[in-house]
Amino acid sequence: MPLALLALAIGAFGIGTTEFVIMGLLPQVAGDFGVSIPTAGLLVTGYALGVVIGAPLMTVLGTKVSRKRMLMVLMGLFIAGNLLSAVAPVFAVMLIGRVVASLAHGAFFGIGSVVAAELVAPQKKAGAIAMMFTGLTVANVIGVPLGTLIGQQIGWRVTFGIVAFLGVIGLAGIAKLVPEVPKPEGVRLRHELAAFKNAQVLLAMAMTVLGFGGVFAAITYIAPMMTHVAGFADGSVTWLLVLFGLGMVGGNLIGGKFADRALMPMLYVSLGALAVVLALFTLTAHNKIAAAVTIALIGALGFATVPPLQKRVLDQAHGAPTLASAVNIGAFNLGNALSAWLGGMVIAAGFGYTAPNWVGAVLAAAALLLAILSAALERRDARSGAVTASGAPVGRPEPARH
Repeated sequence: MPLALLALAIGAFGIGTTEFVIMGLLPQVAGDFGVSIPTAGLLVTGYALGVVIGAPLMTVLGTKVSRKRMLMVLMGLFIAGNLLSAVAPVFAVMLIGRVVASLAHGAFFGIGSVVAAELVAPQKKAGAIAMMFTGLTVANVIGVPLGTLIGQQIGWRVTFGIVAFLGVIGLAGIAKLVPEVPKPEGVRLRHELAAFKNAQVLLAMAMTVLGFGGVFAAITYIAPMMTHVAGFADGSVTWLLVLFGLGMVGGNLIGGKFADRALMPMLYVSLGALAVVLALFTLTAHNKIAAAVTIALIGALGFATVPPLQKRVLDQAHGAPTLASAVNIGAFNLGNALSAWLGGMVIAAGFGYTAPNWVGAVLAAAALLLAILSAALERRDARSGAVTASGAPVGRPEPARH
């Protein structure tokens, strides 16, 4: 794997850390600014919405410059946003800092996925994407717990200062190691937008929303579930999340490896197994050991879907994949927001803290059905194309390719 992937992974590590570390620091931030915990929670919501909006916006703005330069601009935004959060005198300024940092998130992973795939041979593309996403998964094992500890012991402002410094390292690595890949000739914004006319691109994004949403339906409410149902102490939630992060690392690498060999079968297995494990979590959540094992499995199976889903979008939007790739990163965050909302609804309705696991299972199963539908449509189109090429009459026009 090219050394340039290390620079992308470092940037991904910083982005992953800043996205999730705030969850463990909400009480400290709320106390310092004199706001309630729900108000401080806007720092999480604002970031997620910034990713959804920023992914297409920043990608469109970056169509006039090379991908390397745009990656550097995005890391600059990331640094600025985290520095603003670190020195924010009032809550509103910190919220602005979080949104500024979030604008880099979707476009960085979207453009970074395209760059990573272009750095390697065709049969290694999913593995290269997985290598970049390893930075995000490792952030949940090292960056988030360490950042939370520093924030609680020294101060949350120090945490965001360190995260900004990680951005500086990522920026320097991209400037030094990522080659200047020339933009494809003749590709304009209208070509990027045309990818969204492809039903397979939209199906892949829907799989992303539902599949990864299944993961966060459970993980969003992991703290009350583990303390009230499994009987863990409050302090145990940190290491349980480390287990989840370790699962993410392993699943991401396995997903990247096998997606290069058999992409759709990898999606069938990971999504199907994820649905089953989430359903079983309603039972295993009542036992400490079984719950810990299940949490690691959810992380592994959830992130095993990331490289194949991202590669699926790149493959189907071939020729102009940058915008579609970035929007698919926003789809991950849309899935997070949707599943967290649905999980909260079933808890509020009185179904208990394990009820979000059923929500997650249904979402993952729906993603599996979409994967099966997507493959069936692809086989139908392939047969239609073969008949058209042979000159035999067909009952419908050949579907448009992008």
